[in-house]
Amino acid sequence: MKIFVIGAGAWGTAIAMSAAARADAHSVTLWARDAAQAQQMQAERANTRYLKGVQFPASLTVVSGDVGPHVAEADLIVLGTPMAALREWLERLAHVPVPVVWLCKGFEAARKDAAADAQGLMAHEVCQQVAPDLQSGVLSGPSFADEVARHQPTALVAASAHPQVSQLLVDAFHGEAMRVYANSDIVGVEVGGAVKNVLAIATGLCDGLQLGLNARAALITRGLAEMTRLGMALGARPETFMGLSGLGDLVLTATGDLSRNRKVGQLLAKGMTLDQAVQSLGHVAEGVYSARTVLARARLLKVEMPITETVVDLLDGRLAVSDAVQTLMVRDPRGE
Repeated sequence: MKIFVIGAGAWGTAIAMSAAARADAHSVTLWARDAAQAQQMQAERANTRYLKGVQFPASLTVVSGDVGPHVAEADLIVLGTPMAALREWLERLAHVPVPVVWLCKGFEAARKDAAADAQGLMAHEVCQQVAPDLQSGVLSGPSFADEVARHQPTALVAASAHPQVSQLLVDAFHGEAMRVYANSDIVGVEVGGAVKNVLAIATGLCDGLQLGLNARAALITRGLAEMTRLGMALGARPETFMGLSGLGDLVLTATGDLSRNRKVGQLLAKGMTLDQAVQSLGHVAEGVYSARTVLARARLLKVEMPITETVVDLLDGRLAVSDAVQTLMVRDPRGE
């Protein structure tokens, strides 16, 4: 299989490496926006900017420039870009005959040209707007790029409204170090992938303030309830949130030391400004950018999400770090 991965950040590179390392050695081409970076990666056989100490498999090639020839030869196109770039790429690829899938997790940021009820779209909704005829889907689940690049055991979910797309993702990535489970509930998978990033900021704040494991467990559990409420209001199946893309991804992102979103919360707890925290990461922390649109979508649907609301108030400077936990603890008692 010929796989073309667009986006040479940590996650795009890791997924490309995983596919290229399979025993049947897919032909994998990784596209980098920066020509100098692509040349360096091809020469060094590594992405030292994002994945230090990990060498590329032999069947992985890094390129830059015109994507047209690579798109024309591909059996599968994988978008490893941040959510902010998804719309542009889907527009460019709207008429390709092969499946196009994305890796990003989040809701689209508010757009000036969009109506109020068309804000905070999930990735598959963006695709429905700009490329409705595309065979599309998402590869998601609990996964840190560094561990995937090192071929450590990982389990992911391939979600699509098109069964053949889910099966193609299984064929492309399922192997000795990675299990891929097909799922037709793309709404639930994408809600889980987006909301867990926001909740991880809250748990990072909790850990940074040294509030204890009890507090962390409470945030994760109540956060899962928030995620499920929003997902069901959007048409997702509740059982999806007890799987890899729901509970699994939430636990990983909320507790793992490699989590960028959790790190943002920890840095805020130490007194950094949001700008300082984000700049110190060197990577995109999607929860910072999607928190406001997750909340806006929830409010439109009249779904209560107090943890998400607290995170947004914190990120927007309306709430001090010292007051964030108190805001949640003084809520009126209710049944679980």
